[in-house]
Amino acid sequence: MTRTVQEKRTAFSALHTQGCFVLPNPWDVGSARMLQGMGFKALASTSSGYAWSQGLPDGGASRETVLAHLRTLVEATDLPVNADFESGYAENPEGVALSVRMAIETGVAGLSIEDATGNADDPVRSIGDAVARLRAARAAIDEAGGDTLLVGRAENFLYGRTDLDDTIARLKAYAGAGADCLYAPGIRTREQITAVVAAVAPKPVNLLIGSASEFTLQDVAAMGVRRISVGGALARSAWGGFMRAAREIAENGRFGFAEAARGDELNAFFRRTD
Repeated sequence: MTRTVQEKRTAFSALHTQGCFVLPNPWDVGSARMLQGMGFKALASTSSGYAWSQGLPDGGASRETVLAHLRTLVEATDLPVNADFESGYAENPEGVALSVRMAIETGVAGLSIEDATGNADDPVRSIGDAVARLRAARAAIDEAGGDTLLVGRAENFLYGRTDLDDTIARLKAYAGAGADCLYAPGIRTREQITAVVAAVAPKPVNLLIGSASEFTLQDVAAMGVRRISVGGALARSAWGGFMRAAREIAENGRFGFAEAARGDELNAFFRRTD
């Protein structure tokens, strides 16, 4: 079945109305199609995973390159794709609006705008600046038909600013600015998660589980979270396997890794999902 962009967006919006779903993060066509073949209901891009595949650090890919990547992912799968759109690839709200319009044209079903600055000396924007940028993103989406889901991200915890009150204030402000879903990557404890869910209710919350966690999908669902993403964790896992295998050759002259993933198994999988 080949679904239209509109059908993907409608399905994606419906996923946020009840229950909890996992939004895994592919970084290329093969990983996207494998995840679709495993039965996931939606996907999200990963800025870090894609950047590494291009030999770049996270945040090193240009807007044009990322837009081309998003279009490739959208065309590779029947699943809705949520774009990790970093901080909107622009310095001001007008530029964010332009970038968002371009992202919508790729066919993504949703996109996130974060409040990080990219400046190590001052890594998180003021709430006022971040709100203005989200309002610009919201207006761009509404002008394009309003069916692309907007995610507002508060980056405090990723930069060592573990102030839950400020994070919640940001998320509530982003909800007021038009974000459909809220996201505070870096929160980990049950207390933090449930506090965020309660603060922005009834709007859905995305939880990042990018490292080993004591929580299962069922645990997170019981906390009221609507969706779980893994960020660059799948890409890190793949790169970890590659690096271990390459080091086995380079450092030991051995090839024991070669049975880890058999070519016939991969060929069979992709034949089934083609």
